[in-house]
Amino acid sequence: MSAFQAKLERFESLAIECELIADRSGGSERELYQKLAKRYRDLALDMRTLIATFDVAA
Repeated sequence: MSAFQAKLERFESLAIECELIADRSGGSERELYQKLAKRYRDLALDMRTLIATFDVAA
């Protein structure tokens, strides 16, 4: 389970980093980092859902 938690934390960290970079960027680069941040947020949500299913099953 700790491996899943580590991945969740990493996805959240990457999303924050991408959002910070997007705030400092312009044009197409900003859009790219915004999309990456959204993707990492989506992955974090998927990971939370996965962790929750293990918690319910236990």
